[in-house]
Amino acid sequence: MNRLKFSIDILADKTKIWDALWADEFYRAWVGIFSEGSYAVTDNWKEGSKVLFLIPGQNGIYSIIEKHIPNEVMLFSHVGNVAEGKEQVVNEETKSWSGAKEMYTLKSAAEGYTLTVEIDVMDEHLDFMKETFPKALEIVKDNAQH
Repeated sequence: MNRLKFSIDILADKTKIWDALWADEFYRAWVGIFSEGSYAVTDNWKEGSKVLFLIPGQNGIYSIIEKHIPNEVMLFSHVGNVAEGKEQVVNEETKSWSGAKEMYTLKSAAEGYTLTVEIDVMDEHLDFMKETFPKALEIVKDNAQH
């Protein structure tokens, strides 16, 4: 497992940035760059709750929100796969990445805020994530600043 870190400076109010990340319409816009039509099924991003990160066809992964401090921190622990809307039992393949973390933090910058993402990534996804995540953050920035 590899830990990647991405940051972007955004000239906007932190609540607007947080909305650009997690409000459904904005969330779908930036995660769509990873896989078109991606979305999340969530209980309003509540700490301790489960989130299903899905693509059309209801396939994807499920995770637990370990920490959520609105406008500051969101930390996910990824658990297992979802197939056709059903959580799958953690198996040998899933164990290789189950427990991977994904954290979003927002901190004051000289102007505006710095959004930082730290994410655990398997070797086979490294190049894709290095290329795609900065593009996703540009979409978050654009949505927050408009």
